[in-house]
Amino acid sequence: MPLITSSKTQPEYDVIIVGSGAGGGQTAYTLTMEGVKVLMLEAGRSYDPQTETAMFQTGAKAPLRGSSTPDKPFGFFDATIDGGWTSPGEPYVRASPGRANQFKWWRARMMGGRTNHWGRLSFRNGPYDFKPRSRDGLGFDWPLDYEDLESYYERVELLIGVYGENHGMENTPDSAPGVLQPPPAPRVGERLLKKRSADIDVPVVAAHRAVLTQRQDSKNIPAKLHPNNPKAQRVLREAMDSRAACFWATSCGRGCSIKANYQSTTVHLPPALKTGNLDIVPNAMVREVETDDAGRATGVVYIDKTDGTEHRVKARAVVLAASAASTVRIMLNSKSKRFPDGVANSTGLVGKYLMDTVGASVSGQIPMLENLPPLNEDGAGGAHVYAPWWLYKEQIAGKLDFARGYHIEMGSGKMMPKMGTGSGLEKFNGGGSWGKNFKQDVRRYHGSFCGMAGRGEMIPNEDSYCEIDSIVKDQWGIPVLRFYWKWSDHELNQVAHMQQTFADIISACGGRVLSGGPEKDRRDAIHPGGDIIHEVGGAIMGEDRRKSVTNQFGATWDVPNLYLTDGAPFVSNADKNPTLTLMALAWRSSDHLVGELAKGNI
Repeated sequence: MPLITSSKTQPEYDVIIVGSGAGGGQTAYTLTMEGVKVLMLEAGRSYDPQTETAMFQTGAKAPLRGSSTPDKPFGFFDATIDGGWTSPGEPYVRASPGRANQFKWWRARMMGGRTNHWGRLSFRNGPYDFKPRSRDGLGFDWPLDYEDLESYYERVELLIGVYGENHGMENTPDSAPGVLQPPPAPRVGERLLKKRSADIDVPVVAAHRAVLTQRQDSKNIPAKLHPNNPKAQRVLREAMDSRAACFWATSCGRGCSIKANYQSTTVHLPPALKTGNLDIVPNAMVREVETDDAGRATGVVYIDKTDGTEHRVKARAVVLAASAASTVRIMLNSKSKRFPDGVANSTGLVGKYLMDTVGASVSGQIPMLENLPPLNEDGAGGAHVYAPWWLYKEQIAGKLDFARGYHIEMGSGKMMPKMGTGSGLEKFNGGGSWGKNFKQDVRRYHGSFCGMAGRGEMIPNEDSYCEIDSIVKDQWGIPVLRFYWKWSDHELNQVAHMQQTFADIISACGGRVLSGGPEKDRRDAIHPGGDIIHEVGGAIMGEDRRKSVTNQFGATWDVPNLYLTDGAPFVSNADKNPTLTLMALAWRSSDHLVGELAKGNI
């Protein structure tokens, strides 16, 4: 991947983008395809999945058999580099009292950010999700409707490649015919979970995930995405032809050397670079956005992590896409006479209304799945099925004690056992067995375990926010964030409902709960804030500049040429994983920015 050093940057660019993940990658792709000259600054090192992904190595070839460590919380082979909930030299402060009120901040210091690691579940927000306050009186409405984003959802799905099916379910939007790729067949355990879930009125359908199950239609998609732009069509056609379909080899979290799954490093950045309109400087830790006397952004200041030197780069517009909390940190540290509380923060709302996905999980063992014949069920590196939220009518009628819903991610099958134990066997039979008995146990029980994880909506609240700590700084002398966090009764009641539902599904399969069963204390069931790695908010968009940080296009009210294209402008965090919506919003914001540049407004 062509990169440049700090000494090779141009005197001025059209746009500077901070961050190379889903938002930054999508923004760079859209702008460069339209001829905009872009400089991208990435705080982490360069990373190329094509050469760095361990596609076929087993746990036996890794330290500690690939198990998790503080440096690698998802295991040795996880693609995340120099990151996780702790990042070397980059502390943060957790200020809320009590075990249940802590926030864990995930960072990935690498090219492509979290897109190298994520589960690739790609769900569209529905019409209800953009107007939640109008529906139940809580939180905020977005300053746009589903219809405003529908065409951008389609563009992103066609560009990155998403498998799935249309089911016509309430507030779970279908894609246009021909947009989604065919989903992989459910595994044996997933088939059983689907069948028995239906018996208790929980619908289970094909998951939507950003993984290619077939080669992309490179002859027709480029013209749909870039009409009247022959160069963009040619560049995209070549990029699509370089991607292969998944051949069910390994977990997608390792990265993908054949480009079958979506990563910014394999889908967004290569064609953007191919246009000749993109420069990328890695190891560039951005400290602040600079503004002129008129209050317009003029560029950014960053520290080159390779030698500790400070650099200034200039542009007509600045885009922050560093991830929600990192973007907030840059904004709050960007103080000047005009913006004493941080750039674009005249409302004092920067850092407020931070959100994460609500999470809880349950595991079980199902005798019906014992003694399955040997088979490879690795599949598409993640879930093939899931259960969308199905109780909208009951919820709006007031029959539930929580206001927002959740979806269920289900897992089961005879995938590669972790650490050679039979994937959960050591917890099931009291610590494991030995010799001949161990082999018999593995043959009997491997593939009979299942897991369910709920992913639900958090309602924004005033007690969940971040600010700049007055004392602590990182290793480059940049003040760090101090986090405050609180779950409301809506989220706590939601996880109680999750756990009971999961236990009911396991029971319907004739199984038994092994761990994570219904907890007496809901705070023991809910994952800490940040644990699901879906932090959004902190610079919410809105119609009223007195009550929001950006407009509907992600342009800050105070600084019209400063855009936010990551999760920071999110007004709510629906039960759908946020990445697809983030990319759709980023494409829409980028189109708006292109228009403003062409008009000379920026």
